[in-house]
Amino acid sequence: MGTQFGLRIKELRERQGLLQRQVAALLEIDTPLYSKIERGERIAKKEVAGRLASILMADEKQLLTLWLADQVYDVVKDELQAGDALKTVSKKLKGKI
Repeated sequence: MGTQFGLRIKELRERQGLLQRQVAALLEIDTPLYSKIERGERIAKKEVAGRLASILMADEKQLLTLWLADQVYDVVKDELQAGDALKTVSKKLKGKI
């Protein structure tokens, strides 16, 4: 199963008619690593997410949001209290706690 980030960068890459190897070369990483990022098998570094926004002519804030959401999901996905914990974090981020 792919990640939100991986699915989005694949969609953007395909929309522009770019091959994985072309994007990987621009990122200065090998093609198999880039392929794993798209499939959600590897986590991209935050800097790579930012650079992808430029390469794929995408909204950087949106890509970084998807990247971060995937990181959070990976941490809490197996926790029974994940939903409650995320609600608490959301309130804290909004300054209500």
